[in-house]
Amino acid sequence: MPKEVVAIGKKRLIFREYKEIPLKPNEVRIKSRLSAEKHGTTLTIYRGLSPFNEKVYDPKFGLFFPKESGRGWKVSFPMHLGNMTVGIVTEVGSAVNRFKVGDKVYGYLPIRQTHTVSEDTIFSTPTELSDEELVCIDPAVVALMAVREGNVKIGEKVAVFGLGAIGLIAVEMAKVSGAILVVGVDPIEKRRKLAQRYGSEILFNPKECDVGLKIREATEEKGVDISIETSGSYQALHQAIRAARYGGTIVPVSWYHGEAKGLNLGEEWHLNCQIMVSGARVESEPYRDYPRWDMKRVYETVIQLLRQNRLNVDGILDPVVKFEEVIEAYRMIDEEPEKTIKLGVKYE
Repeated sequence: MPKEVVAIGKKRLIFREYKEIPLKPNEVRIKSRLSAEKHGTTLTIYRGLSPFNEKVYDPKFGLFFPKESGRGWKVSFPMHLGNMTVGIVTEVGSAVNRFKVGDKVYGYLPIRQTHTVSEDTIFSTPTELSDEELVCIDPAVVALMAVREGNVKIGEKVAVFGLGAIGLIAVEMAKVSGAILVVGVDPIEKRRKLAQRYGSEILFNPKECDVGLKIREATEEKGVDISIETSGSYQALHQAIRAARYGGTIVPVSWYHGEAKGLNLGEEWHLNCQIMVSGARVESEPYRDYPRWDMKRVYETVIQLLRQNRLNVDGILDPVVKFEEVIEAYRMIDEEPEKTIKLGVKYE
């Protein structure tokens, strides 16, 4: 029987067998080739640090409430892991007309050996794109939203805090948008090296210096026009504010959790008339520039940029492990983040 990996509790993963169910008329069966994880969101839940540990979210009011309120959505176990998967169609239902056996497809599918899903939930793969590019579409759409929300234009100076998959692609997106300087900030050396390959001219390790000060010194004491914060660290968000010039823009991208330790909005942010704009969550439609821009256009733009070779994802999937090694890989990305960028899982 095929297997999947699931979380059964905080930092508790298992392989679980499952049965293949008969296809409904509109369903397809897929054999997985490559999956990738979403480190920020999934690891926050995996570590038991998300706001859903203590609260539930009521979409009607758009508010969090205590769990005992008995309302809203909450995280529950067992929970599937994984973000995007590329695979091959092995079987189609009687009413399926978008796909045939042998087609390569991709979508938001968890880490498991096969998938049985409605044909409307997956996508055809552009022939020019590799499996690695396809599973990096998710961080790329978030990076695109961040750069657009920051309003990066020709001649701007940009700092990107956090050089995971989203931050690295944001470096590239900022350069594509015309930024004349992109500063990359991350404590992990392998991520800084990749950011340099992607176009970041200046790089800082926040554990070794006062990043806000260093960025201002590198920009004639003015600071950058836009700070994009992708790490989920409140301390990084505070430094992103310190690094931004008077009247500059700060774009918090991450899913933050816990108390805002290290963030003081009564300091530079209060005095320097900066704009803080959160709008990089792709699922939160309508966007500020709707109807010109919607989710469909965001995804189409990323695919077009990849097709035109204006975005590069080489090196982002690191480590890439076999399916049988994924539980140990989770322990590594949790406990030894200096060895990782974005987890990839191969099935063959």
